[in-house]
Amino acid sequence: MFEQIKHNMETIAGVSIYPILSLLIFFFFFVGLGIWVATYKNEKMEELSQLPLNDKIKV
Repeated sequence: MFEQIKHNMETIAGVSIYPILSLLIFFFFFVGLGIWVATYKNEKMEELSQLPLNDKIKV
């Protein structure tokens, strides 16, 4: 079955760009996510970490 799919994919012009494109999207998403987490304010992180322990919801 894989041979049939591989043969069909080889006949499509320009199909080799899709693995590269998907790797770049994956890479930049997780780099952006890492930067966002690293720059998150400590006060907000502390507030979010205490959220499950609070009885009242802060609005």
